[in-house]
Amino acid sequence: MAELRISVDRLQIGNYIKLPLSWRDHPFLLSSFLLKKEEQIQLIRQLGLKFVFIIPEKSEAPPKPAEILELPQSDIDLNDEISSLQEKMQSEKAERIEKLKEYRRSLQRTEQSFNRSLAQMRALINKLQTRPLNAIREAHELVDDITKQMMQADQMVLHLMSDSPEGESLYYHSLNVAMLSMLLAKQCGKSEEEIKLLGMAAIFHDIGKIKIPSQILRKTEPLTKPEENLYKLHPRYSLALLDLAQEFPTQAKGMILKHHERLDGSGYPEGLKASQLDDLTQLMSVIDEYDSLCHPQMGGKAAATPHTVLSFMFKHKTKQLNKDYIGLLIKHLGIYPPGSVVELSNGQVGLVMSVNSQRLLYPAVQVYDPAVPRNEAAIIDLENMNLSIKRVLLPSRLPQEIFDYLSPRTRISYFFDSSNGANGS
Repeated sequence: MAELRISVDRLQIGNYIKLPLSWRDHPFLLSSFLLKKEEQIQLIRQLGLKFVFIIPEKSEAPPKPAEILELPQSDIDLNDEISSLQEKMQSEKAERIEKLKEYRRSLQRTEQSFNRSLAQMRALINKLQTRPLNAIREAHELVDDITKQMMQADQMVLHLMSDSPEGESLYYHSLNVAMLSMLLAKQCGKSEEEIKLLGMAAIFHDIGKIKIPSQILRKTEPLTKPEENLYKLHPRYSLALLDLAQEFPTQAKGMILKHHERLDGSGYPEGLKASQLDDLTQLMSVIDEYDSLCHPQMGGKAAATPHTVLSFMFKHKTKQLNKDYIGLLIKHLGIYPPGSVVELSNGQVGLVMSVNSQRLLYPAVQVYDPAVPRNEAAIIDLENMNLSIKRVLLPSRLPQEIFDYLSPRTRISYFFDSSNGANGS
């Protein structure tokens, strides 16, 4: 995108500019923005700048012609109104920087909770074959802890977590399905007992995959028919493993066996239809399908963005999956779920980091700004900034410098924070 260097005397409302200053050396929240008020131009002059950069493609008006002269800076009336505005902007920026620090602390807390839960998930899945009673007890403890936090929370912020290491897809997928299933169950008024059942079923719903040969699970080409038939046995393999522990809830076993069944009878392993599938199974099936479409593990299928997956499910999966739960998932994650790379209404590119269950239209977005160090990147609240999302972008098509700055996740995992005020600056 072309940038033109112009004298500050040529600035006018409608110019989209980039300041040649460090982010901390000016009172504006961002270093690149659209000029909307004459006072902004006066403030730029007060900064002592002789020139700025203008981006014509993002501007709503051209700069003033070069032959039109402005008063020299020394003659500009630095009135009390402008000085007051500068003080206000500096105060607001300082406040937003502090909010950003609190947001990052919230994100760090959530990441720590996620990693603890993931470690528990990894341990109990690995114990299932050798110490099944211990594995089931630890699973109950994990689910009880998550349920308790969810039930006590008035509002929840869903955060984007880090990528998964190679070979740990089963743990990340299982935790993601458990987390989102339990969140959705709470949203639609399910009882605490039902939420716990969902959590137990989701944690172990794909455990049978450890009985599937790794060359099938890691295969990048489409599966052969015999390979596909073997893969479709994994729900039965899951039940066989869980039968080692009699304490595992019977209803959760049924949900595990049926999570790949579909309302129209097109699923497996038994080809059941809607009337044969209980409500909780239908809910978990929606979440499992969502996460699987975002992160296909085999068969040569490409990963899709969360936004694209939600749109695809709503348009093409409502005969196979519960339409109401698809709608609820969209409502809970927002139109632009965490992990979405987006272009904002001001032309900036960002990564959706969090959504608040009570403010879904205004996610927290980390924005690309080369003038700001990556570890200090602004995470903005779209409502406070009077911005909106223009469109979703494919991470693979980002310029390398933007991709490296935003670091889009290849594995999109979510975890919740129930503390207040955790939705960005």
